Amino acid sequence: MVEHAGILTTLQDTGRVGGARYGLTQGGAADSFAYQVADVLLEQQSSCQLEITLGGLQLQALQNMVIAVTGAELPLWCDDEPLGWWRSHRIQAGQRLHFGMARTGVRSYLAVAGGIRLPKVLGSNSTVLRESVGGIAGKPLQAGQFLPVKARLLPGCYGLPRSLWPDYTAPLTLRLIPGFQAELFSQSQWQQLMEQPYTISAAADRMGYRLTAQHPLLLPAMPLWSEGTVYGAVQCPPDGHPIVLLNDRQTLGGYPKAGTLAAVDAAHLSQRRSGQSLRFTQLVPTELPALRASQHQLWQELRLQLFCC
Repeated sequence: MVEHAGILTTLQDTGRVGGARYGLTQGGAADSFAYQVADVLLEQQSSCQLEITLGGLQLQALQNMVIAVTGAELPLWCDDEPLGWWRSHRIQAGQRLHFGMARTGVRSYLAVAGGIRLPKVLGSNSTVLRESVGGIAGKPLQAGQFLPVKARLLPGCYGLPRSLWPDYTAPLTLRLIPGFQAELFSQSQWQQLMEQPYTISAAADRMGYRLTAQHPLLLPAMPLWSEGTVYGAVQCPPDGHPIVLLNDRQTLGGYPKAGTLAAVDAAHLSQRRSGQSLRFTQLVPTELPALRASQHQLWQELRLQLFCC
């Protein structure tokens, strides 16, 4: 049961596929890495989880269950007992979970073994607030709501070694795959995009992150047809400050696009805060197989390094 909903808490899973033709965006967990690790800790896949933005959530368990918590690290208590992060925990009926405020990062994830069970909308529980779709009536969680859970008790609890925890304060380099509109950028403009540092502005949410720089990337006015947008696309609007489109982006856009980020980097971006800096680097298609292989190896190593707790 939700006692305090926090700053912003929504229900998310892997998102909707195939809805863009109807103008419906994908939604889904903003940080796919933290989301997937929560499920790995509970030996399940693609569950409906809570995405907790910055913290402040308080819940009461109405039955025995096993949970996992990942993502932005914040103080967490079960009644008066502090709980560790990036690991699973046994929770007894009647106990209360209280989430403090995030120390670093933006979004935390709470998964339940067995999953939160709610009716899906177009194949997903993901909440998209702009479209009032998914979750519970398309809105953030509210105090007094009940979250139905089909609890599955596990024989043990597991944790992720601290060496594998992401550092949300580390310098971030976004790998950009040039798109067909990259030819609209002159050589000097492309060099400017790749070489100058950018700062995350206050306009940063699940729809997208607007970036600012000392020298705006000003392209000449050009007539372009609006077309479908994709996750991680980097748009360059007339003011010269790029926008990285994320999970709750609009489905159509007409600004010139430099290309698309590697999905893993777009997920990392969702955990950065306003004021943090980043850079772009070009990723050519021939490098993609090596990137996929490294991600596959990462997940293999992660599963092998889980420890019992």
